[in-house]
Amino acid sequence: MTNNYELYKVFYWAAKTGSLSQAAKALYITQPSVSHAIKQLEDSFGITLFYRTSKGVSLTREGSLLYSYIEQSQIFISLAEEKMAALKNLDSGELRIGGSDSLFKHYLLPYLEEYHAKYPGIRLHLNHGTTPEVITFLKEGRIDLGVVRLPIVDPQLEVRESLQLQDCFVAGARYASLRDQTLSLRELLEYPVILFSRNSRARMTITELFQSYGYKLKPEIEVGSVDLLIEFARRGLGISYVTREFVSQELEDGSLFEIKLDVDIPPSHLGTMTMRNMPLSSAASRFVEMIG
Repeated sequence: MTNNYELYKVFYWAAKTGSLSQAAKALYITQPSVSHAIKQLEDSFGITLFYRTSKGVSLTREGSLLYSYIEQSQIFISLAEEKMAALKNLDSGELRIGGSDSLFKHYLLPYLEEYHAKYPGIRLHLNHGTTPEVITFLKEGRIDLGVVRLPIVDPQLEVRESLQLQDCFVAGARYASLRDQTLSLRELLEYPVILFSRNSRARMTITELFQSYGYKLKPEIEVGSVDLLIEFARRGLGISYVTREFVSQELEDGSLFEIKLDVDIPPSHLGTMTMRNMPLSSAASRFVEMIG
């Protein structure tokens, strides 16, 4: 019994064309090579697969049976090759990305719009979660890449920095008296502080900053989305901790203003992460290139 795919391919083309010379031409080999391959296949089965005619070759009954199976395999192989070409050319496939709601809305959305316009055949799957959750998604194979706040230290992950962000405290008209003041961390704690409720990288960073100055940051209100952080601050329920780039419109139109502090809040960095030593699909590689 043979497992040599090349012999079956020669058999397929000889049967399909009914000619050893036409099979040789289709496969870019010599006619003697075609004859030798068919003999090898017949010897391995102990069965005659072709008989010669004045017009070329025809299948025996046994050869016809074999051809019915090989023809199906060739169809599937051709479809597979077409599929691989489509994936390479980004005509089809899928892109699975993990990240937070706020990063999808305020950072990734323009890139996703551009990507979808260029590659409409690629299906987009967005998985929402905090940084720890996105790392889990990646390790479980549920996403191709994650977009998260840095730093990330994990030997299993490949991390690429792409953007710097600046977090800040913002307030609405109710706290207008603070607009021209510079507050200390202790003074800020005299006001209701609103933080993201989940264990996000941004919340961990600001909590650690307060701890480094000997203060415990305990929010009066916790919310589950950046949109609520913005809306609660705008309505005067307290002072929210948000990413400045995510409230640029509100800062510009005056519905929010930034609280000035006497200490600097360190910038945060945004990056993409993928599994180390795992090849990216063409769809994922192109997206990583796009967002830099």
